[in-house]
Amino acid sequence: MSDKHRIDGSRLHLRSVRPSDATERYVSWLNDPEINRFLEVRFSPQTLEGVRAYVTEMAGSDDYAFMAIVLNDGGRHIGNIKIGPVNRAHRFADIGIVIGEKDCWGKGYATEAIALATRYAFETLDLHRLEAGAYAPNMGSAKAFLKAGWKEEGLEAAKWLVDGVFVDGIRVACVRGR
Repeated sequence: MSDKHRIDGSRLHLRSVRPSDATERYVSWLNDPEINRFLEVRFSPQTLEGVRAYVTEMAGSDDYAFMAIVLNDGGRHIGNIKIGPVNRAHRFADIGIVIGEKDCWGKGYATEAIALATRYAFETLDLHRLEAGAYAPNMGSAKAFLKAGWKEEGLEAAKWLVDGVFVDGIRVACVRGR
């Protein structure tokens, strides 16, 4: 099976999320309060059928690059990264990421995945700018983007409700050639 989206890195690679990736394990990431604490999916229970439908929808879309984060050593699927929606008129898109395997947290995999997705977006999708947001308490996410060469652009005061408290949002971006 050829991948619609693929890019190789030193410790991991990104490839299109496949229907076979939609497993109970993947669903468990989305329903785990520790993993989904800073994800919008936390507001509704995720099901295998729903995840399969989402994977199918993303695979058929020209507005998104929905990629699995896969370790080169052993081929383990540890998370996902999504570029999109793509604004073709202005050549920019958002990026979202989740590392679903907790034993892979804090090892730099998110930073490597962000760097690979950034390269893919600029070189393959011919985008000019990428944007992302992080909840301020999720410093691991913000730091992963910054370590991948992104810049902090601003703070969104009291934007997100987390554990009954409004927290700030951090906006980061990367512009091609800067």
